[in-house]
Formats: sequence, structure tokens, C-alpha cells
Amino acid sequence: MSPDIFYVEDDQDFAFIMQYAVREVSEDLTVSIAEDGNSALATLQRFAEEKHRPKLILLDLNLPGISGLDVLKRIKEIPFFKYVPVILFSTSDDLNDVRTSLEIGANAFLTKPSGYHNLIICMRSLYEFWFNQNRSIN
Repeated sequence: MSPDIFYVEDDQDFAFIMQYAVREVSEDLTVSIAEDGNSALATLQRFAEEKHRPKLILLDLNLPGISGLDVLKRIKEIPFFKYVPVILFSTSDDLNDVRTSLEIGANAFLTKPSGYHNLIICMRSLYEFWFNQNRSIN
């Protein structure tokens, strides 16, 4: 089964909190998490082989091993994921990171909010736009 959100995040505590925030936004949303770039790429390859396409990919920038930018490049090389929105979701607010991410093909770059309440607000905004307002061929 395809997750609604595929989240690549090496901080296990933040990933755990994110799952709760997503459930508060919508109990129907499913999240699949990869802890590093290598496991993300392996999972995405399996998704492609099994024809499981997430509706949204959230990608941390600073990952151990393969960086978030390198994962983004690889995602954009897989035709099956061509129309899946990829959002960089990072603690960075460096304009060079933003520029590079967008040039490689990210659909957006968001700085992780501080605090659980702000995370819920952020996830609600993502949900409203990417799942309700945005038109996609996915």
C-alpha cells in the first residue's frame, strides 16, 4: 500500500513527533519513514517496483551518508516519481540550500518549525495545499 507521505528524517524523535502531528491533521493520512538517504532510495525503488506512489515526499536536507540533495537528485531521475511533489523539510534556512534545492527540482523548501503546536500548523498548511487545493496527476 502506498503511504500518503514518505518522510526521510534521521532524527528519530522528530520523526516520531511528526507522526503524531500528521495524525492530528488527519487520522486518515499514512506516513512511511526512512531514517537515511540509503534506506530512502531503497524504499523508493521498492515502491516503484510495486507501483506504490506516495502523494508527497518530505525530505530532510542533512542526512547521514547520502545527503538530502543527492536523494532529491535520484528521486528526480526515477520516472515513476516524476509528478510526486518533493518538499525539502530542514532546520536550515540558508538561501543557498533553498536555491540549490529548487534548482534540483524540489517543489518547495520549508524550515522545520519549532514546537509541536507550530509543527501542527505547518502540517495542516501542507495538507490543505498539497492534498486538497493542489491539482496533480498523481
